[in-house]
Amino acid sequence: MKVHEKIRFMRQSKNWSQDEMAEKLAMSVNGYAKIEQGKTDASFSKLEQIAEIFDMDIVELLALGEKNVFFLMGDNSIGNNSINMLQVTDVSKELAFEIQKLQLMLEHKNELLAQKDSQIAKLEKIIALMENQAA
Repeated sequence: MKVHEKIRFMRQSKNWSQDEMAEKLAMSVNGYAKIEQGKTDASFSKLEQIAEIFDMDIVELLALGEKNVFFLMGDNSIGNNSINMLQVTDVSKELAFEIQKLQLMLEHKNELLAQKDSQIAKLEKIIALMENQAA
């Protein structure tokens, strides 16, 4: 889902009109409509405002791809017409990749530490030899 599509989806899930969103963003309805249609790229600050209005993190708003799953739950009881939205992101593949990357970084760090220890030991031998020659 593209960002402009997600913005439209989020607005519709809250039962807000484009007029209401434009007002919340202090912009013209036409300008806001162009953002939703993907005809205008919103600035980063405008995207931050939109994310704040939807009570979500900018990263969630910008998250693209098939990993985003939306779950809508409506309550149609009298006097309560709210829609709650829960966004669940499947990050298991991303986390596995990050864990693997961190493990490789740790292995590399351990190799560097071993090399450093080896070099220190060699330098200590050189210093000892030089001290013996000077004496």
